[in-house]
Amino acid sequence: MVHSLKACWRLLRAVGHAFGGWWTIRTTFPNLSQVERNARVQAWSGRMLEIMGITLKVQGTPPPEGPVLLICNHISWLDITTIHAARHVRFVSKSIVSNWPLIGTLSGGAGSLYIERERRRDALRVVHHMTEALRDGDLIGVFPEGTTSDGRGLLPFHANLLQAAISSGAPVVPAALRFADAATGETSQAPRYIDDDNLLVSLWNTLRAPPLLAIVRFGEPQQSHDRERRAWALALHEDVQQLRRETH
Repeated sequence: MVHSLKACWRLLRAVGHAFGGWWTIRTTFPNLSQVERNARVQAWSGRMLEIMGITLKVQGTPPPEGPVLLICNHISWLDITTIHAARHVRFVSKSIVSNWPLIGTLSGGAGSLYIERERRRDALRVVHHMTEALRDGDLIGVFPEGTTSDGRGLLPFHANLLQAAISSGAPVVPAALRFADAATGETSQAPRYIDDDNLLVSLWNTLRAPPLLAIVRFGEPQQSHDRERRAWALALHEDVQQLRRETH
């Protein structure tokens, strides 16, 4: 009962914070520079984690500036908020997200790029936009697994989006994400969102869970010159696996 009451209180505060972010994007963002917007997104994300009872733990050094392509494993709907709290980057997200009430506005305000994953040819369009953004000095984030996994292992990496780093000459920074019980350090499945998991159930499980750690570990930059994207994707897969092991 106590856990449910606490979860309800966290949910109300989280919804209020989300609408506060929506209002800021609608009314304040037009008058801010891009740097100021990015800082607002990072601060908002950190506060959202606090409201949900999650403590952010950053390991390694986040990229201080772009151009950088950040790649990371994908576990939950909470991943983007967690990484934004550590370092704001423009994520490549599913196009359907842009149409979601409230969340679409928050995602757009954070600078997301959208891809229609059902259309293979859309990847070419997105790679083109990513390449332009990287040439302009942006930090772009992708989940090369293409979907969420259970956090105990990694799905194969798709190599297509790495072409943006190769074409622009931008470095790639591998990163790993893990959610853990704050008291024991053991991996928590509460934020998990895979296969047939229900988003509302995953959200409720996260809110009811004991205090959590969101651990983000950043690796070292890797230069993109003279890379072959498929071979690089395989190597980066092992790099992210190793970073994930090092979060324990």
